[in-house]
Amino acid sequence: MNFENLKHFMDHMAKERTPGNAVEVYLGGKCVFRYASGYADLRLKTPLTGEEYFNFYSCSKITTVVAGLQLLEKGRFLLTDPIYAYIPEFRDMKIRTGEGALVKASRPVTVRDLFTMSAGFTYDMDTQGFREARALTGGKMDTVQVVRCVARDPLVYEPGTHWGYSIAHDVLAGLISIIEGKKFRDYVKEFIFEPLGIRHCTYHQTPETQAKMAAQYRFVPEGEDAGYDIVEEQKHGKAVSGVFVDVGKEVFGIPGEEYDSGGAGITGTVYDYVKLMAALANHGLGINGERILSRGSVALLKEDQLNEVQKKDFNWKQLTGYSYGLGVRTLTDKALAGSVGNVGEFGWGGAAGSTALVDTETGLAVFYVQHTLNPREEYYQPRLRNVVYSCLD
Repeated sequence: MNFENLKHFMDHMAKERTPGNAVEVYLGGKCVFRYASGYADLRLKTPLTGEEYFNFYSCSKITTVVAGLQLLEKGRFLLTDPIYAYIPEFRDMKIRTGEGALVKASRPVTVRDLFTMSAGFTYDMDTQGFREARALTGGKMDTVQVVRCVARDPLVYEPGTHWGYSIAHDVLAGLISIIEGKKFRDYVKEFIFEPLGIRHCTYHQTPETQAKMAAQYRFVPEGEDAGYDIVEEQKHGKAVSGVFVDVGKEVFGIPGEEYDSGGAGITGTVYDYVKLMAALANHGLGINGERILSRGSVALLKEDQLNEVQKKDFNWKQLTGYSYGLGVRTLTDKALAGSVGNVGEFGWGGAAGSTALVDTETGLAVFYVQHTLNPREEYYQPRLRNVVYSCLD
């Protein structure tokens, strides 16, 4: 193994594409490369070490689907179950048509729909349901209350007919919380973080994490203003020329202090969260010998779950050659993706540039972080993937 290509790529990214970045690579359960480049704070010129805290945003989804699969293994639910069996408010869902009319859904939202982003939800957090939850909770927005209120919002398509990035994994977190009778953050800590020795990841920032956090920026392309939609920015790359704007350290998209976001809530360190990826790369067995999932569950996690219509919706440029498993991208066509990796490689990315890559065939686990909203995933994600694999020979 020779990681010079990855080192040079990290330095290039820190010079041209983001103020700073860090990565850790595991192979066969052992750390084989760790590196950080650039600045944790551009104004102060503070070198980034990799020990800083970062907001992982949608890389949190990987934890959520692992938690969900644990409940599947325990017999708490089946993927085919309607979620109204556990959250009755979802029993009679309506769909808003293109003409604005409301019609009854032809089938219920299932647990599988939550995992696969096929429920018919959106990422709009200013709906009637969210507003009602805000009033009922005094702005605290505890996850379970929010999920029960969101059930009153109409869907945008028939469940199971399309793929649409949405709050589905937040609803999955609420489902887990309801079934287990505890806060989602507490479930994750007890059954995922503590067993794997993950001690520096949290769902809600503290003064300590804020003090140790790298500055969070947003890349604003030349000629554009600073307004942005996180999900839209994550889909598309932008021009090289532009400026980095410090946007503070808060996690965007968290509606209240009690909201355990299954889709975007984790703040942590790269050298800690990578332990989850290492466990998945080893078929569910952690580097400390603790098992969090069975081999079969990890195999199911990366299994292509989309039908042909849904695959047309799954059209983000950086995901060419991939389909979607149970909450993760999964490589299905190496030629189309231009990938030097293996079919079945899986993972996901976050709005500020965190990225997970897992390959059970080689036992490879990678976790990369930067802290730049509008991360331009279509540029760095395919390159990072190919660079990492080139270093393994």
